[in-house]
Amino acid sequence: MATINYYTAEGLQKLKDELQDLKVRGRAKAAEDLREARDKGDLSENAEYDAAKDAQGLLELKISKLEEVVGNARILDETNMDFSKVLIQSKVKLKNLKNNMVLDYLLVAEEEANLAAGKISIKSPIGKGLLGKSAGDVAEITVPAGKLQFEILEVGR
Repeated sequence: MATINYYTAEGLQKLKDELQDLKVRGRAKAAEDLREARDKGDLSENAEYDAAKDAQGLLELKISKLEEVVGNARILDETNMDFSKVLIQSKVKLKNLKNNMVLDYLLVAEEEANLAAGKISIKSPIGKGLLGKSAGDVAEITVPAGKLQFEILEVGR
């Protein structure tokens, strides 16, 4: 059963661009690597040829998985969303109640997550723990390091 994931138009376009790049440039490079390895002689004892075949197989697997993700992707329609609660594409300002550190996150689909850019996945422990909460709520979230408590200061778009 395929999982439907929601993306911004920009996020979905990035996935489509990556897929197209893998299909065109990635496959061309894999074919060139195979051609070069084949030219080096006996294929039965050619480790370079085996490595190129393995790399080609991994590339095709990545293309297949990305095609599935793109095929099951939907663009997020924000017209009927409740902006007072934490949902996908919510900007959330949190206060860690243990150390009083204030954090800003944007909740995104798993493939768009980038912690350095402040984008966390809705499938991450923190993302899951924040979904459905409103400003003023306290979320107790279990992470690998233990339990954390976050006060939700602001929810926005």
